[in-house]
Amino acid sequence: MSGTTIKSVNERKLRNKSGFRQVVRNSLTMAYRGLLKIRRTPEQLFDVTLQPIIFTLMFTYIFGGAISGNVQNYLPVIIPGILVQTVITTSVVTGVQLREDMDKGVFDRFKSLPIARIAPLAGALLADTIRYTIATILTFTMGYIMGYRPEGGLGFVILAGLLVIVCSWAMSWIFAFFGVISRTASSVQGISMIILFPLTFLSNAFVPTNTMPKLLQWFVKINPISHLVTAVRDLTNSGTMGWDLTISLLGAAVIVVIFAPITVRAYMRRA
Repeated sequence: MSGTTIKSVNERKLRNKSGFRQVVRNSLTMAYRGLLKIRRTPEQLFDVTLQPIIFTLMFTYIFGGAISGNVQNYLPVIIPGILVQTVITTSVVTGVQLREDMDKGVFDRFKSLPIARIAPLAGALLADTIRYTIATILTFTMGYIMGYRPEGGLGFVILAGLLVIVCSWAMSWIFAFFGVISRTASSVQGISMIILFPLTFLSNAFVPTNTMPKLLQWFVKINPISHLVTAVRDLTNSGTMGWDLTISLLGAAVIVVIFAPITVRAYMRRA
């Protein structure tokens, strides 16, 4: 002990930042917490389990005959559209649940733990990819039961599913931002739906665009949802990768580059 020098608290250099490995480890732990919440409250999966089934049946049998002549001809059109709409809509839950956790004081408890401050946010976004995967599998399964046979093959169907999951994860950063800055969970859902409804329904997801007015056709052509739906159709129905796939991935990257930093900054100020 004679050679040991004891420094005062003011002289010590304390670490105020978490290393990359700790951030990853803590984020995975928080993602596992999200999965435990789903297991204990399985009703959280009602939207990703019931919506693909109900929407696929409803849209196919209501519009199939009028738009494509029969249900079988409409399935290659509607299944990619339903897939994109369902999974993108599911990403709203990220912001809603984030706001609910913050309102309940859950994140205040996390602040007292020796974990990376960004881990609760990153873990929540990571856990929600499971929800997107479930919605994707159920949509394709429902389509197959109804007679949908993608000509692109299983490999391109998997690629299409991964594409939708990646784009939905990117979109979840937008809704996570709303969850951080909004005052209530209901306001997060309201704002998100105001954005999503025009994007999903004013697209090529459900009907051909050539019968729309000129102004709507112009909006549909620049709508990112239309590009994503077209990319999914190219992959599943013909096994091709076109320009729409590139646009969709670039759009997802731009969203993450813009919204990830401002969401993290807003979250760190609140947390």
